[in-house]
Amino acid sequence: MDQKTYNVLVLCTGNSARSILGEVLFNVLGKGKFKAYSAGSKPAGKVNPGALEWLQHQGYATEGLRSKSWDEFAASDAPEFDFIFTVCDNAAGEACPLWLGKPATAHWGIPDPAHIEGDEARRAAFNRAAEQLARRIQLFMSLPIEKMDKLTLKEKLAEIGRVAD
Repeated sequence: MDQKTYNVLVLCTGNSARSILGEVLFNVLGKGKFKAYSAGSKPAGKVNPGALEWLQHQGYATEGLRSKSWDEFAASDAPEFDFIFTVCDNAAGEACPLWLGKPATAHWGIPDPAHIEGDEARRAAFNRAAEQLARRIQLFMSLPIEKMDKLTLKEKLAEIGRVAD
């Protein structure tokens, strides 16, 4: 029996740090069960060097990562998403495009590591952000998605978004 692959979109305003980390972590931890993308409402135009540094330090591939507009994923030829997660408070409050397929959505706010001053403090902030995202993704992956009704799934996704560490 073939396993369904779920398409996931991780959103943040600038799509330069947290959503990029989320995209990579979903793709790595999801082991083929999830195909993740990331985007932003006002993309920064480049991936934050701190995000690239953290990903490379962990041994994750960074080729092809780029800051993208969510408009790219609202087009008719874009993948149809099963799940959309916002990881910054600004993106959660913005009016999103209409997504095909009515994906399940949740807000998983993560403190922004991108503007932390000082190399050591910035590295620690990226580490905390990535650990929090990874924990939430692991909790999400443990859900019996195929067996859950939409309301229960929405409640569980919201609960996961409140997990601190």
